[in-house]
Amino acid sequence: MDLTRAALLAGGAAVAGAINAVAGGGTLVSFPAAIAAGLPPLAANATNAVALTPASLASAWAYRRELSRDYRVLGVLFLPSLLGGVVGSALLLVTPQRVFDAAVPGLVLVATLLLLWQNLRAAKPSAAKPSAAPSSAADAGAERFALPSRPWLVFLLQFLVSVYGGYFGAGIGIMMLALLSSFAGDVDIHRLNGIKTVLASLINGVAALAFLFAGAVDAVATPIMMAAAVVGSLAGAVVARRIEPRKVRWFVVALGLTLTAKLAWDRFGG
Repeated sequence: MDLTRAALLAGGAAVAGAINAVAGGGTLVSFPAAIAAGLPPLAANATNAVALTPASLASAWAYRRELSRDYRVLGVLFLPSLLGGVVGSALLLVTPQRVFDAAVPGLVLVATLLLLWQNLRAAKPSAAKPSAAPSSAADAGAERFALPSRPWLVFLLQFLVSVYGGYFGAGIGIMMLALLSSFAGDVDIHRLNGIKTVLASLINGVAALAFLFAGAVDAVATPIMMAAAVVGSLAGAVVARRIEPRKVRWFVVALGLTLTAKLAWDRFGG
C-alpha cells in the first residue's frame, strides 16, 4: 500500500476515533476515507467496524470514572446491544455488494439527519429537587439517572439501534445518546458518553468478529486504521470535557451532507 492511501486511512480513522469520543458520528469520516483509499464500500464498512472497536474500548477506559456509577443501566442495555449487533452483522454479510452500494447514500443520510436532529433538539431542563441537597455531586448524579418504568420499550429501541449499528454503524452513538437522554433526566453528557461508548464497543465488537470470520475485512488497511483510531479516541476522550460536543456535531453534519450528495451522484448521477 502506498503512503497516500495509508495516510488517508490513518487520518480518517484518527479523526473518527476522536469524534466518536467527543460526540459520535466518526464513521462519517473514516468510512469515506476508506473508500477514497480504494476499498469497496462493503469491505470499507466491515474494515471500519473492526478498526474502530479497540478505539471504542479505549474511550470506555477513559470514561471509567463516570461508568463506575452506571453499571445498572449497562446491565439493562447489554443484552439488546449484543443481540442487535449479531443480527445487524449477519444482515450485512448476506447483503449483495450491489444492494449495499445502492443503500450507502441513504444510510449516510440517515446518520447525518440523526446528528442534525440531535443538534436541533432543545436541551432538557434540569429537574428540581425538593429534598435536601445530596452529600456530593457524585451522589446527585447517581440519583438523577432513573431507569425507565417500561424497560421492554428501551430494550426494543436499543435492539433496533444495535441492528443498524451491526449493519452500518454510522450514527449509532447519536442514536444511543438520544435514547439515554430520553430517560436520564439531567445527567451530564460525560456519563451518557461513557455508557454509549461501552455499548458501541459491544456492538462493534460483535460485528467485527463476524466480519473477521467471514473474511470481509481488508488485512492491510485494518491495522493502520486500528492504531490511528485508538490514538484519536484517547485524545478525543481527554478533550471531550473541554469543548462543546455540539460544535463537533455541526462539523460532522456538514461533512455528512456533502458525503451523501457525492455518494448519491457517484451511484446514480452517472
